[in-house]
Amino acid sequence: MPVINFDYHDLCSLIGKDVPKETLVSRIPLIGADMHDTVDSDEMSVEFFPDRPDLFSVEGLARSLRAFLGISKGITEYDVKRTEMTVTVDRSVDDVRPYIACAVVRGVTITDAVLRSLMEMQEKLHMTIGRKRSKVAIGIHDLDKVSPPFVYKAVDPHSVSFVPLSKTEEWDLDEILEKHEKGKDYAHLLSGSARYPVILDSEDEVLSFPPIINGSLTTVTTDTVDLFIDVTGTDLKAVKGSLNLVATALAERGGKIFSVKMAGAPMKVSPDLRPSSMTISAKDCRKFLGRRITAKSMAASLEMMGMGAVCRGDDITVSIPATRLDIMHPVDIYEDVAIGYGFERFGGEHSLTQTVGELSDSTRVSEIIRDIMIGLGYTEVTTLTIGSEKDEFELTGLPVTDFVDILNPITEDHTCLRSYLTPSLMRILVKNKHRDLPQRIFEVGDVVTDAKRQKRMCALSTHSKASFTEAKSLAESVLREMRIGYTLRTCSYRTFIDGRGAEVIADGKQIGYFGEMSPQVITDFGIDHPVMMFEMDMSPFIGSSVKGVL
Repeated sequence: MPVINFDYHDLCSLIGKDVPKETLVSRIPLIGADMHDTVDSDEMSVEFFPDRPDLFSVEGLARSLRAFLGISKGITEYDVKRTEMTVTVDRSVDDVRPYIACAVVRGVTITDAVLRSLMEMQEKLHMTIGRKRSKVAIGIHDLDKVSPPFVYKAVDPHSVSFVPLSKTEEWDLDEILEKHEKGKDYAHLLSGSARYPVILDSEDEVLSFPPIINGSLTTVTTDTVDLFIDVTGTDLKAVKGSLNLVATALAERGGKIFSVKMAGAPMKVSPDLRPSSMTISAKDCRKFLGRRITAKSMAASLEMMGMGAVCRGDDITVSIPATRLDIMHPVDIYEDVAIGYGFERFGGEHSLTQTVGELSDSTRVSEIIRDIMIGLGYTEVTTLTIGSEKDEFELTGLPVTDFVDILNPITEDHTCLRSYLTPSLMRILVKNKHRDLPQRIFEVGDVVTDAKRQKRMCALSTHSKASFTEAKSLAESVLREMRIGYTLRTCSYRTFIDGRGAEVIADGKQIGYFGEMSPQVITDFGIDHPVMMFEMDMSPFIGSSVKGVL
């Protein structure tokens, strides 16, 4: 989790009040953090939960504590003054890094501590929201070193050269990717792109080569007063949110925020610090938290979390600051109600009622079948619940079901939720061809058919004499041990050799099948020896009849 380091006196100056260190040590963890050792010095270290990026800086922490400690409850408002400064977004960036948001912050007093805090926040946001800069990259520049208006466009890698941050030699964009430390670290983010994004001023001076490195020209120092912030990325919400966090952090340091006109961008003016709103039901919140909290108390709790809240009967309209990127659902509001109300007030007497737990029927049946299969000499395996249409139906020859597709699959081997266990176990045999025979494996696991989860058991055996007789013997042994009535009928799946496959029928329904696999299926999977299989649905066993087996 992200760790921020800061000075105790710096935090108090940002809060606007001297707060005893003991109070901070006891109260900060209640927001959602872990305090590190702070006993022997004024240097403090806090590890925050990753869902609160607004706390990844001492400035954001101070803003939150002002409300949480009751010093200044409700939303912290930031005035955004309008300017005529313009950033033109060229359509050439659409296929590379399409989104950009910018802001100007003037009148900031940059000390070494402020500079260190700014760099630390930038890196924390790069690693978390930014997903190591793939989603968001942040540039902070000395505005007095460049001449607006600015342009954001994609260029030929050899057409632009500049001196990158921390270097003295001028390189073109390809050379930066090859020679600069940051270029080597993040070159993969531009892999496959014919043109690279850059931000240029009116005199074609390079401010930034996102998401790689800024130009040395705009390096921020303790002499810097006015700042230009750019945030580029592939997700507009994350880009806007990251800009809000950086701009408001600088405003906490006394800076004045100015807007920038974004020509050709989805948002015409940035930053946008207007709060959003969400209406929750006090009744639903009480039910979720399990506490009898009034709507008025909920509103007061939300104000302690830096939000605005207005009660209208049982409904509470919540104003959410532009810096709270974690609020996506009413449940997130309920959590803030609980934090503001105080988790220390959630206690109660322990119940003295004694209860006895027991296994669910599904687990009970699974355990019974595991014992049976192990007793029959089979080894249990556990495989992934995802597979591919090719394995599930094309290679095995099993009937096509109403399977569940996976959106944006990472590999062609994982494109759907599995409908059968057999393909997964066949892959186990493929990976163990170099092992001694016979190999007898089984799995008790879940499949998904017709968008419903189903518990199944499957067993495979491979050796030179694997046959239908072995499969039938295994199936009958399991069914006999489970004490369930059944009949058998011929199976016509191309999975099996003609005449060497059968279905298991219980209460008039097909619950499984077994047989000797056809040479075609075996060779398609890449297996060299005969294979017999048995797979069945376990749902008919789940019920009162099972208890008699125990």
